[in-house]
Amino acid sequence: MTDAPQLYLMTPAGAQASSLAPMLAEVMDRVAPACLRIRGGAEEDELGRLADMAREIAHARDVAVVIDDHVKLALRHGLDGVHLNDGAKAVRYARKELGDDAIVGAFCGTSRHEGMNAAEAGADYVAFGPVSDSALYRGDPVELELFQWWSEMIEVPVVAEGAITRELITQLTPITDFIALGPEIWTQEDPAATLALLWG
Repeated sequence: MTDAPQLYLMTPAGAQASSLAPMLAEVMDRVAPACLRIRGGAEEDELGRLADMAREIAHARDVAVVIDDHVKLALRHGLDGVHLNDGAKAVRYARKELGDDAIVGAFCGTSRHEGMNAAEAGADYVAFGPVSDSALYRGDPVELELFQWWSEMIEVPVVAEGAITRELITQLTPITDFIALGPEIWTQEDPAATLALLWG
């Protein structure tokens, strides 16, 4: 465990590459993320354009890029890996397709059991969420005790995501490796300024 978690930045779901590019560069220059995740929600052609744009901006800043669920797009567009939204199910498949050096992350909702399965299957990180009530996620928020337990018991890095507030960042700082932000900033008028305020 590091003392301070790193920023894990998510693009807006369904984003258009052309309109996102200048904002993305500005946001990443304001607070340097450890990883950039391309969210789904767009047509495959648009996701391809997003992948190329995000890779160019992120790799120029030494930031790794993963994409939601699309193993083939990750390969085709030279991304660093994938973020799997269905827990442990596809971790071994993604690893086989992408190779040992790729990043394979798994979102496991609020399930410690699913997280352990993903870690056992070879995930590079496990994400839990939402951390507070969010219309974007199914089910109840994850208990912060899960992050506490994970950080003490499991070596695989843990990501907190979903409805993150400044107060939650303070609470999560000692017990997570990464904190994911996306909708929290992109819905605001000035995403870069909002990120700077949140990340403080």
